[in-house]
Amino acid sequence: MSIWWSLHLRREAASVPLARRFLLGTMETAGVDPDVSFDLSVALSEACANAVEHGGERTGLAEQGGSGCEKPPADSGQYRVTAYLDGEKCRIEVADSGPGFPARRVLRSAAPSERRARSASPAQQPALSCTAESGRGLDLIAQLSDHVQFGNRPGRGAVVSFDKVLKWREGALLMVS
Repeated sequence: MSIWWSLHLRREAASVPLARRFLLGTMETAGVDPDVSFDLSVALSEACANAVEHGGERTGLAEQGGSGCEKPPADSGQYRVTAYLDGEKCRIEVADSGPGFPARRVLRSAAPSERRARSASPAQQPALSCTAESGRGLDLIAQLSDHVQFGNRPGRGAVVSFDKVLKWREGALLMVS
């Protein structure tokens, strides 16, 4: 048995705890180990907070298209959270309609020493400054999950997806046989 769900949420601060509680409720009902559930819920909260804060302009007027027809604004004012739980892992994806990750983050070329640091395991990578105003959320997501991907959907926003191998309580509904 597996569970799949998708939420379309407004880019408002109140949506972050809603998504987190939905995930925690699903995992508790399925019988996922509480420590794994907590890690994934914190990672989800960070990804949702990023979508709320950076996922696009909250307001926008329609633009004139090349054909003179009115196009809807690129920013829908919403973001999407999708979660897949199966017997072995949970995969979560948070997608927004904003400008996406800056090109320098996605395509940045690094000096050879930086490339080695980036390809190292997360525990070996240099830590961010604890006084930095932003940038810790993506690192936290990476630390709390087993695999993470950050990317852009051309003209459609940013996508953060992450997964974690599940541990189960005894007698769990979805536990691998």
